Amino acid sequence: MDKTYMNNEGEYGKYIIQDLQAPQTGTPEFQEMYKKFSHRILWIDKNVCPGAFQMNTAWYYAVPEKDPVFEEHQHDDDEIIGFFGCDPDDPYNLHAELDVTINGEHHILTKSSLIFCPAGMPHMRISIKRVDKPIFHFSVVTGGTYNGGAYK
Repeated sequence: MDKTYMNNEGEYGKYIIQDLQAPQTGTPEFQEMYKKFSHRILWIDKNVCPGAFQMNTAWYYAVPEKDPVFEEHQHDDDEIIGFFGCDPDDPYNLHAELDVTINGEHHILTKSSLIFCPAGMPHMRISIKRVDKPIFHFSVVTGGTYNGGAYK
């Protein structure tokens, strides 16, 4: 008979990440500014869980004082970036306006979006122009750690 464990107990509970182990990304000034418009939920990479690729999750809930928030940058690995509106009755409405770049090309996002960024492609100069309701944000880099210049 299988034994049942609560949350991250047991032999394989080490693969269930439930507490934020915040990365040391960016300058102390950037980290303080980030806390004023965002709340990081969870972060995983090979340092948090050996063998894992990197993933970040956060709520964006305000327009930050820095514009752009992130500079265009690139990675040695593929990345998927997501922005999701949080209205269950209108899930595709972002209830916000973001200005993002993909290889220098500007896109205004007002709908829930997934963005695929192949390795080496410059992406994500981002300006958060308006936030009417919180945005759920995540990013996944297929390498074991985050390696990019976004956090300055």
